[in-house]
Amino acid sequence: MREIWFAVLVAATLAAGLPAAAQAPAAKVDAGKAAGLLALSPQDRILGNPKAPVTIIEYASLTCPHCAHFEHEVLPEIEKKWIDTGKAKLVMRDFPLDGEALAAEVLARCVSPQRYYPLVKTLFASQPEWVPGPDWRAALGRIAKLAGIGSSEFTACLANKQLENEVTDSRLVASQQLGVDATPTFFINGKKFEGDPTVAALNQEIAAAAAKS
Repeated sequence: MREIWFAVLVAATLAAGLPAAAQAPAAKVDAGKAAGLLALSPQDRILGNPKAPVTIIEYASLTCPHCAHFEHEVLPEIEKKWIDTGKAKLVMRDFPLDGEALAAEVLARCVSPQRYYPLVKTLFASQPEWVPGPDWRAALGRIAKLAGIGSSEFTACLANKQLENEVTDSRLVASQQLGVDATPTFFINGKKFEGDPTVAALNQEIAAAAAKS
């Protein structure tokens, strides 16, 4: 059923010629339910001190250029000020916009939690090498090999239906129950961040959340 859902999603996206996230219907968010859905789980990968008082949840797609911009231009500053100092932690959750992102996000979840964010950083940095190419799977395999993932491990990883279901479920929950309709989308201590995720704007929101913690 999940595979059918994702195939329909991608087909509708291509037909419309718009990003998949833009096609997601607006969802009415129940505050109580949202708090439960945003609570951290064993599937979450945490960047920073797990006990940090401020939790930044980012819904992202590995094929999203805006997410790559955040990774390269904004996150390093947030890391220095908030994450490296133990005041905040970041959790990236999957919101794949297409089949390529689905495969890449499954790949990232095949490695250990300690290797997750380094691989995510590499995948964002190498978007021009694998996202637009006609043989993106082979390009993704080459990147995986550089990350120490052999060809047999790579093949087995992409065939892992449990991980694929976890990734697609992440998008379904975010879209249908949290009102996520674009990437990247951020929640800071449970509050949805509105606006352009610049360093200055995020610093302001994180500082406000830290003051209440």
